[in-house]
Amino acid sequence: MNRSAVYALLLVLGMPFDTFAQDVLTWNECVAEAAQSQPALRAADASVRQARADRQIAASERRPGISAALSASNSGSTASASDALTTYSYGLSVSQLVYDGGVTSLTVSGSDEAVVARQEAYRAVSSEQRLLLRTAFVNLLKAQELVGIAREIAERRQQNVRLLKLRYDAGREHLGSLRRSEADLAEAEFEVAQAERGLVLAQSLLASALGRETRSALRVKGEFGVASLPSTAPDFEALAHNHPVMHQYEAAVRQARYERDAAARALYPEISASSSIGKSSLDDWPPANVDWTAALQLSLPIYTGGKARAQEAKALWQLNEQAEQSRSIYLGLVDTLEESWKNFVDATEQVQVSRTFLDAAAERSTIADAQYSNGLISFDDWVIIENNLVSSKKSYLDARAQLLLAEADWMEAQGVPLDE
Repeated sequence: MNRSAVYALLLVLGMPFDTFAQDVLTWNECVAEAAQSQPALRAADASVRQARADRQIAASERRPGISAALSASNSGSTASASDALTTYSYGLSVSQLVYDGGVTSLTVSGSDEAVVARQEAYRAVSSEQRLLLRTAFVNLLKAQELVGIAREIAERRQQNVRLLKLRYDAGREHLGSLRRSEADLAEAEFEVAQAERGLVLAQSLLASALGRETRSALRVKGEFGVASLPSTAPDFEALAHNHPVMHQYEAAVRQARYERDAAARALYPEISASSSIGKSSLDDWPPANVDWTAALQLSLPIYTGGKARAQEAKALWQLNEQAEQSRSIYLGLVDTLEESWKNFVDATEQVQVSRTFLDAAAERSTIADAQYSNGLISFDDWVIIENNLVSSKKSYLDARAQLLLAEADWMEAQGVPLDE
């Protein structure tokens, strides 16, 4: 069956095309895919690997350097072509840093802290991506249910129009009531179309959060419930100290301290050893003469135009900057944790309140339907009760979705990474 025939069949059945051939994902499946494909995570991982490579570069200064050389040269004069000489040589040379005042060791230690900082930055990015993914997941879950609610409301509005038409034809209701009911139906049909467009957008946003470059009719499967809250508020200060961003800045402070100490030793003497061995000869190959050298070199900077002192001062102020930034980050994390916790608790209680209002609105609507059919209440009162039911259904859905989003914010405030 071709695609046109499928569309025609779906139109006949009155079913949306997105019911079929969709990729239905659970939360855990979304996490697994995003962990592998999300470009922000891959970029953060590349940053960690760069820091590790920088650490290896710094540590290589401790190891000996070995090089080999092979040369052949020809020299002479235009005055006498017979005086041309050919020189051949080859050999090995080794150099080793013996002492530099501990600068290399401090640089390596600073590189170790840079790796730690990048690793914690990766965890922070992972936490941010978890929030983005969870938000997209919840919004799609909400959009799916909203389409169902919108269609249910539209069906109910259609039934109301049929009822008002019968009552109008029987002379029991005036034309204004019928027109109001038709307007409510038009609004409900618009909200169905709006909800379906929102569903498509939510599918696209989830695809981006997953790291997909192509769009497809995604669907998600999950519940609107969350784990029960503890009876007492958590220790916000301890959570802030354990946040990956805090660990990142603490590592940056330690790195800056090592760099300051290394800069303070810029005027220390440097001792290195070198040796070489090889063979060389004139006009003969292979060379027969053995040449060797061994040297111990001491260098001591005496005057650098104030450069060394300026570098030390710069490193000191960089350390102060990192320390103050770390304090600022800590204070901001504590505030964010307290606010996120408060919003999480509020959202939990709001779901219970919204459910109470929905139950009351549903019961009131059932009674109002019977009363209106028997002429015990006016059309205006009945419409108010109907609209209250519609509003309560939407509010309950919003409250449940907001609870999941508040939970996601609370998890991100704690720095929970994607794979936890």
